[in-house]
Amino acid sequence: VEIAVRPLARTPITPNHLTTARLGTGLAAAAMYSIGQDFWTYFASGAFVLSIILDRADGALARLSSKTSLWGHKYDLLSDAICNSLMFVGIGIGLRESDLGLWAVPLGILAGLSVAAILFLVILAEGHNGIRAAELKGTKGIDPDDAILLVPVAMVIGWGYYLIVAAAIGALFFSLFFYWKFRNILFTTFRFKK
Repeated sequence: VEIAVRPLARTPITPNHLTTARLGTGLAAAAMYSIGQDFWTYFASGAFVLSIILDRADGALARLSSKTSLWGHKYDLLSDAICNSLMFVGIGIGLRESDLGLWAVPLGILAGLSVAAILFLVILAEGHNGIRAAELKGTKGIDPDDAILLVPVAMVIGWGYYLIVAAAIGALFFSLFFYWKFRNILFTTFRFKK
């Protein structure tokens, strides 16, 4: 991604422009997934892959152009939370005609809310302990958040049913893990003073 954005470092395009494009393509993907038809699922998957690429590109451009900022980082995290959460909600709505029936909708909402909770806890942890304080380290160039790339693949090959069940369960447990890991920060942040 860094090679692709290098020419943008000398243009008026900012990392926040790319984050906004990421937000737009992510919202479009969520809306297309909610239609629940194969034709739209393919377009949604393409839009979501583009959204993921733009998510990586904004950080690369920020570093290359020396335009990193705390606000830009928070905007990036907020965009991630909105896109990834609503994408699961959209998938759940789109699967309402599957074997899951209307159960797909609350499963999508549960997965979406769990993803939003994880990113909320990340923002709190970073506000308390500094940027990247809640980052999970990857191995061999693969970060844990790269798993989001499995979503469009699963949708294109027709595994949406399994994806939404796994996402609802997995994201819920992962949000509970993050809650447990950062509970002291959460209590400190929201403790009422006498």
